Amino acid sequence: MGSPGAAPAPAGSGSSDNIIGLLCYSPVAIIADIFVLVAEPYKNSKFLRFHAFQSLFLFAACIVVSIGLTVIGIVLGMIAGPLALIMFPIQMLFSLGILIIAVMMMIKAYGMQMTQLPVIGKMAMDQANK
Repeated sequence: MGSPGAAPAPAGSGSSDNIIGLLCYSPVAIIADIFVLVAEPYKNSKFLRFHAFQSLFLFAACIVVSIGLTVIGIVLGMIAGPLALIMFPIQMLFSLGILIIAVMMMIKAYGMQMTQLPVIGKMAMDQANK
């Protein structure tokens, strides 16, 4: 149990903002992002809105790049079958890079830092300030 005089921190007080910010980049990111953007005490936090939007934009960029890599792989496969195999290590490196970025952003969010990723960071900051 807790100490007799310790009361739990109210929601949105800042003590839980770092955990919620971390969740924006975790495997449950989409759920956490939507929660942050619609739940009453959290949707007013510039810090949480920034991380939710940056996470959503990062996820969207990952989907676009993944589709692009798949299309390139298909085209290479149509030109010369074995040539398409070059896309496998490229896709694995891309996935590893995204994992590293996600972990880095989890650490930054947990530390209450608003680190902007290139390109999408500015877009996220603009959305968070609306």
